[in-house]
Amino acid sequence: MITSTISPFLKIGLGLIGLWPDSSYRRFFWFFYMATLVAMQYFQYSCFFARLATNDISKLMDGLNITLEYSLTFLKLLSFWYNRRIFADILTAMNDDWNDCSTYSHSYVMTSKASLAHRCSNVMIFLNGLATVFYVIGSFVSHRTVSTGGENNLREFPMQVQFPFDAATDSPIFEIIVLGLFLHVWETATIIAMLNSLMLTLVLHVSGQIDIMCQGLREITTTEKSRSPAIRLLVERHQRIISLSNNIENFFSFVALIQVIWNTVVMCSIGIMIVISLGMDVEGKSGLLIQSILPYVAVTLEAFVFCFAGEYLSTKSKSISDAAYETLWYELSTSECRILLLVIVRSQKRLTITAGKVMDLTLEGFTAVMKASASYMSVLHAMY
Repeated sequence: MITSTISPFLKIGLGLIGLWPDSSYRRFFWFFYMATLVAMQYFQYSCFFARLATNDISKLMDGLNITLEYSLTFLKLLSFWYNRRIFADILTAMNDDWNDCSTYSHSYVMTSKASLAHRCSNVMIFLNGLATVFYVIGSFVSHRTVSTGGENNLREFPMQVQFPFDAATDSPIFEIIVLGLFLHVWETATIIAMLNSLMLTLVLHVSGQIDIMCQGLREITTTEKSRSPAIRLLVERHQRIISLSNNIENFFSFVALIQVIWNTVVMCSIGIMIVISLGMDVEGKSGLLIQSILPYVAVTLEAFVFCFAGEYLSTKSKSISDAAYETLWYELSTSECRILLLVIVRSQKRLTITAGKVMDLTLEGFTAVMKASASYMSVLHAMY
């Protein structure tokens, strides 16, 4: 029996990076993982600036997408840690909503939304993990090498990093580093998927509460009992929905802003690698395509999830006013009709998620991100 919109796997994952409230050793887990991110960023940007001096755009773009994804994850975790009290308030409100499911119809709505959220989380985590595997396989197939200290010290790494010591390419240190890099990239990809699925999970929870409220509005005139208490409960539920939506907006606003910017740049960098690979020989082309196509799909899906969640929330919020208007309001008293009118007026203001209070996350915004990344990609390809 499902008792929470957040899946158990997502809860465990958030606990392992110190974001789940009241989890054991949460500070230790958060600081430990953030320290590993800082170390990886140092090695990645050392390689990036070394490649920047060569003016080789193919090698420069090769590791830029992973580097930017690490930077994005670092900023996300900083934002979530700063807003951890808002997250705790969100979880408390979600638990109250589950405890308030007193009827079978309400439980059915919440269970169906939770089941959908669990499936979406599992699919997103699986896709990001598969993209990591394909990236590593493509890296080895394309025969990319990183020099770490001499003409004879040329060995492959699964990602573009540069270590400050020459022994990194000597066995067995090289094999240990390769295994550690793969595990860390896979872990980071899983965490990225968990953070993205968290937003979709919260939006699905709010949509479940909206469906319950719309159901209650349609049932007002069917009851023979006094309708005033039922209308009062619906108004209270509407207030809880608005409060929960505002908390989600405050929790994800900055993250959504950097997500839109980062996704535009990352899709541009991966796209230019795909375009470059089409003009290479068969051996080099296969490696680059394996390394680029599935990660490009994962990054595009990442941007789509954020924009779809904002669009879905806005669309669902409009259904409250429609349900209130479609009630048999002419059978209600004058005072009850006034309350319904206020509900309609308040629900005209859409519930939405913004990117840093600058733009709403909508499918139109997703189209703008795709157009911008394609424009930048064409400019880089013309320069190359």
